Amino acid sequence: MSIELTRLNAYRVMWTLVMYDLPTETKKDRKAAARFRKELMNDGFSMFQFSMYVRHSSSSENADVHKNRVKRLLPEHGKVGILQITDKQFGEMEIFYGAKPVELPNIPQQLELF
Repeated sequence: MSIELTRLNAYRVMWTLVMYDLPTETKKDRKAAARFRKELMNDGFSMFQFSMYVRHSSSSENADVHKNRVKRLLPEHGKVGILQITDKQFGEMEIFYGAKPVELPNIPQQLELF
């Protein structure tokens, strides 16, 4: 694969990040928070940190589909943020566990059919 094609894919492939802070004071709140988390995982999101889930998408159009699904799942209370970034931006993230650097999670390979 040429460097130019790799660079194009790094800007075309998207990551959707969902960050949330939901109330858990009542049984109803806890149930809504658990349902939101479960629906994120059912849509292919995986936990990056507590209350932060990420999903890889092959294009910005596909990322928009998942962003809109998250919008339809929003609980009645709480704060939810949705951020879409390119694979290039995600790949430049520095992650630390304490003072030790940690490798980024495995990035799915994009399948291209010609």
